[in-house]
Amino acid sequence: MAKVTDVVAALAQPIVERAGCSLWDVEYVKEAGEWFLRVYIDREGGVDIDCCEAVSRPLSDALDQADPIQGSYTFEVSSAGLDRALKKPSHFAQCMGQRVDVKLYRPVGRRKEVSGVLTGCDDGAVELDGLRFDKKDVAQVRLHVEF
Repeated sequence: MAKVTDVVAALAQPIVERAGCSLWDVEYVKEAGEWFLRVYIDREGGVDIDCCEAVSRPLSDALDQADPIQGSYTFEVSSAGLDRALKKPSHFAQCMGQRVDVKLYRPVGRRKEVSGVLTGCDDGAVELDGLRFDKKDVAQVRLHVEF
């Protein structure tokens, strides 16, 4: 049986592309006892409310028709954000050479968070400025945002 996120991604892909955007990620998560289906989109020059609406309305209709999720959930379409999470190999490839923040499960040299330039990604392992962190040690990788 296919994962909910894979089914939704397949439904979303053509709708997102017709809206002039790209599909960044799909999440189906339970928070505070409620289920949330989140579709994250991206676009050169940024995502605005019109982009989200152009995806949300037809995708909501497609989800109603396909009915891939049992029970109720809250459906959201939003920008991947400036500090977007990098999860897939394509995310890492697209962000190579950019500054990222890595959260670790266990401290390395007294630090559980490390920032640096993404210099490599191989089979889930992440390299920043020549330092390598194995997949099992990495909790999260996000693009770095400076204010």
